[in-house]
Amino acid sequence: MTIPKIEIRNVSKTFHAETRVVKALEDVSLTIMPGEFITLIGPSGSGKSTLFNLLVGLLDPDTGEICIDSEVCGDSAQRVGRVGYMPQRDLLMPWRSVLDNAIVPLELRGVPRGQARERAREMLPLFGLEEFAGAYPSELSGGMRQRAALLRTMLTERDILLLDEPFGALDALTRREMEDWLLGIWREFRQTVLFITHDVEEALYLADRVVVLSARPGRVKRILKVDFPRPRRHSILADPAFARQVAELLEALGVPVD
Repeated sequence: MTIPKIEIRNVSKTFHAETRVVKALEDVSLTIMPGEFITLIGPSGSGKSTLFNLLVGLLDPDTGEICIDSEVCGDSAQRVGRVGYMPQRDLLMPWRSVLDNAIVPLELRGVPRGQARERAREMLPLFGLEEFAGAYPSELSGGMRQRAALLRTMLTERDILLLDEPFGALDALTRREMEDWLLGIWREFRQTVLFITHDVEEALYLADRVVVLSARPGRVKRILKVDFPRPRRHSILADPAFARQVAELLEALGVPVD
């Protein structure tokens, strides 16, 4: 029997400010299996990033449980360091080269600098960065910066990756190229991936399952299993079956579909 990689059980989270109370998530349950690629969509404010912050150990739920590898991680300290997390902005350090940005997770774990650089250098070709090891973030295109940020995330050497809208700021053509590239990296390493996006087509194109969250407070409104075979190509966007599933997701989001 395969053990779930992540189990989120009836999780709720409310934020209390001086003048108001914001209920971000309510009774969210989700089971994610090893090697799955899950995309997460929902209206702005539906708690997607809050859910990531709970998984990464930056927050604790008010109620409910989060389990990783069948272990109940009731305290945030038990979740810290269990996943690789890439936020919306690449957060590359402008004074560090691509190579030295990439090795930050290894340095934080105490890996000697020379050993860390060698490990990162071995992976540069997979990320199309072998010619940019010594380049600084200001010299890179948007797509290259995202590749460098994902390389740094991969070097956390965790088998769960949380990617929060990594391609949201890219132009449409670069975004499509990056989607295919990411799927290639995922096929190579087979981590369990949770990927937040506001792009319904992107969510469907990348995922094994698409999870739709409702407007605040975020609840799991719909889980759509994606049956299109892999590897996928963007020509699938013209398939009527793909368009029908896009329409299903838009309807679940409350977007009128003609």
